[in-house]
Amino acid sequence: MPYSLDPQVAAGLAALAGPDEPPPPLPAGDVEGRRAAVEALQTVAHALLPTPSDVAVRDFETTTADGATLLLRWYAKEGSSPGSAVLYAHGGGMILSTVAIYDGPVARYVSATGVPFLSVEYRYAPEHPAPTPVTDCHAGLRWLVEHADELGVDPARIAIMGDSGGGGVAASLAVYARDQGGPAVAEQILIYPMLDDRNTEPDPALVPFLTWTYDDNITGWGALLGGAAGGPEVDAYGAAARLTDFTGLPPAYIEVGELDIFRDEDLAYAQRLIAAGVSVELHLHPDIPHAAEALAPDTDIARRVNADRHRVIAAL
Repeated sequence: MPYSLDPQVAAGLAALAGPDEPPPPLPAGDVEGRRAAVEALQTVAHALLPTPSDVAVRDFETTTADGATLLLRWYAKEGSSPGSAVLYAHGGGMILSTVAIYDGPVARYVSATGVPFLSVEYRYAPEHPAPTPVTDCHAGLRWLVEHADELGVDPARIAIMGDSGGGGVAASLAVYARDQGGPAVAEQILIYPMLDDRNTEPDPALVPFLTWTYDDNITGWGALLGGAAGGPEVDAYGAAARLTDFTGLPPAYIEVGELDIFRDEDLAYAQRLIAAGVSVELHLHPDIPHAAEALAPDTDIARRVNADRHRVIAAL
């Protein structure tokens, strides 16, 4: 039988789109057009739920090896000190979004679990190609470990997390931290991660449901990897699916929707982790597209996926 879209999600997407005709699709390679359109959509979607009032936010900075200054935003629930922490890489297809746009979703994780988050304003493509997003997040991870005492964090209980493009950055960060000899990562929480630059051939069965399209994917990977995209020279710091040695990576939580172009690469990544002896919790959710819970938050599937994420975060 053909795929179908969850009716609650379909209603949520229709409400978000409004009565106007959708704009024409952007051509592959149009980074600036996607920045304008997707960041506007993220801003609206992330405001559909309230930002918690019990989460305090503090801004810090760190300096990268090449002299850049990065914003590090620390979110902590008032009165909560679990000892664990999460480093977060926001979504954006490797080319867009900001820590500020993700204030609402990150604060909601913190409020629901009591676990503090450090969100990294990593630099993205095409201005900063691979491996910059990963090395920037590694700088944030090092900063978090170096400041663990003053923040009340146990360095052995730090997870890394990201969604979409940020999920791909988090997956590559787990590899990079392993290869650099640390800092240690307790868990990698990968929310429909963008992992494979070779995923550019449209699946006609998925095309009607996509919220992140194949042209979007071509644009993101092309910006991050340039002419190397899809070729033999890409390594796991650019696209995590290029990894050949999965040994020694931290346990993983991976989720993806059935109607997401990242579905097959995420399932394959989970299988390769398992084959290397890495513990994996994997969720494949039927009838939903990419970022369904963010675009349609008042749905059963949104409540279900968030309950799973909260459980995993709280267990750190």
